[in-house]
Amino acid sequence: MGGALLAGWLDRGMSAAKIHVVEPAPVAQRGIAVVRDFAALPKSLAPDAIVFAVKPQALDDIAPAYRPFAEAGAVTLSIAAGKTIAVFERHLGKSAAIVRTMPNTPAAVRRGITVACANPRVSAAQRAICQGLLEAVGEVAWVEDEALLDPVTAVSGSGPAYVFLLIECLADAGVAAGLSHELAQRLARATVIGSGELARLSDEDAVQLRKNVTSPGGTTAAALEVLMGQDGLAELMKRAVAAATRRSRELAG
Repeated sequence: MGGALLAGWLDRGMSAAKIHVVEPAPVAQRGIAVVRDFAALPKSLAPDAIVFAVKPQALDDIAPAYRPFAEAGAVTLSIAAGKTIAVFERHLGKSAAIVRTMPNTPAAVRRGITVACANPRVSAAQRAICQGLLEAVGEVAWVEDEALLDPVTAVSGSGPAYVFLLIECLADAGVAAGLSHELAQRLARATVIGSGELARLSDEDAVQLRKNVTSPGGTTAAALEVLMGQDGLAELMKRAVAAATRRSRELAG
């Protein structure tokens, strides 16, 4: 996800000279200053923003070193899954301006959506900085209640996996109905991709788009009778999102 953000910033015209990356593993530089640890950063560096794109389990060892930047006024933007604002305040100080976010993997193709939550120390200017950084990989929404990031995680953070499962199941159902594996896979992928693009470009909501495809007494109506039945897709999705929300809360502690 950090790599997707970085590529998005560069593609939107951000100067590589304005970016410093701390990354222990070798990376393609694209003119960016890359160092292996915090101590190698220029001593005069005074960033406007610190972006934490790290594995959650590594955060406790990494974050404290950045406290001087936070105390000097840099806003902290985190995409570390499950790490709460309180965790960053413990590492960076109670006066730190912190924005916690939940992006999703379509950010890799600039079609992501990220939901962000700011603590009270984040100024309007800092919020605008974070908005611009996140928009490099897709849409951005804000919530005031940090607890909402748990259902956000369940819907959009985990959501791409549900869509990929839909492709998988639709293709398998096509094979069961007699199609070749290759054709069923192609039909399922193209149908989901095309439907998503139609939903993106249409002014109509999903309910109306569904109705547009459904002729009374037709094939789609027959299928929807199953999918929209008492134990159908809607009920399964509610249970799935509820399970993911519970797990997100458990992981956040």
